[in-house]
Amino acid sequence: MRGVPIRLRPPSRRPPAGPVPVASAAEARARGLLRRPALLLALPVVASCVQQGDLGRPAPTAWNSLIDAAGTLAARERGEPSSFFPYTDDERILRDRSWRYLMPARDRSLFDNALDNLTRARVLPAEWRLSDPRAYLDAILAEPFRSPVSRYRRLSDDLTADGRLIPAFAETAARVVRADLTRLRSLPFIRTLDDRDVRSAAMRVAENRCLIAWVRRETAARSDSYRTALEHLLVAVPSEEAVGAERALAFLESRRRLLDPLLPADAESRCGLAPAPEEGPQAGLVTKG
Repeated sequence: MRGVPIRLRPPSRRPPAGPVPVASAAEARARGLLRRPALLLALPVVASCVQQGDLGRPAPTAWNSLIDAAGTLAARERGEPSSFFPYTDDERILRDRSWRYLMPARDRSLFDNALDNLTRARVLPAEWRLSDPRAYLDAILAEPFRSPVSRYRRLSDDLTADGRLIPAFAETAARVVRADLTRLRSLPFIRTLDDRDVRSAAMRVAENRCLIAWVRRETAARSDSYRTALEHLLVAVPSEEAVGAERALAFLESRRRLLDPLLPADAESRCGLAPAPEEGPQAGLVTKG
């Protein structure tokens, strides 16, 4: 697994030899959308109308499919890994399960949420949004709570929810990585593929791995934000509820390490992502005091 390089840019801008597959209806509409600047500028507004499914994921509607297709095209124009191969069942599940970690943990304005969704879909590049460890803290402090205890419980609930969903994502990601290895190993033995097929296969492998790397980085960033919130609450409004929040943070940290063996340690930088925040001190803010 570690010996397969991640190719971030296509080797050539020239159209490959061989027949060009017919794009899906959503892809065709997305192409037209990206060529019309007025509509592209309106995307952040209309994206706010994205219908939500279970676990905060987008519902499978025609509009959501259009946003995802537009994201594939936008990423391709930026030179990022993108393939028009249809998703396997596991690849689709992987993208569904990544939703929670690619969207911010805190509540934001309608417009900001729309931009975050466009970033998740890759219409906007991942690096346009600066990481702010205090954003989650500011959000929970801004909410009207009758007691500081409620803020601790909100923090514990978010930590626990994040930790519980990581094993399912890691299991799906491991299956996708194994399938990608099978895909790459079979390429030299299949003689009916043209250059476009080979390139699309390589791009899908890189696309999958960079998605996993992105989620791995975002889980680290979320953990950093949660720790910042816990440290501030512990000083500003000490409470016995901090013990439960610290245990939930330790739970998230233990689950987050399930993502480490999936990819090389430098996968984030090879995918053009900023490095994850450095891991803070281990749990013990409350129990060691």
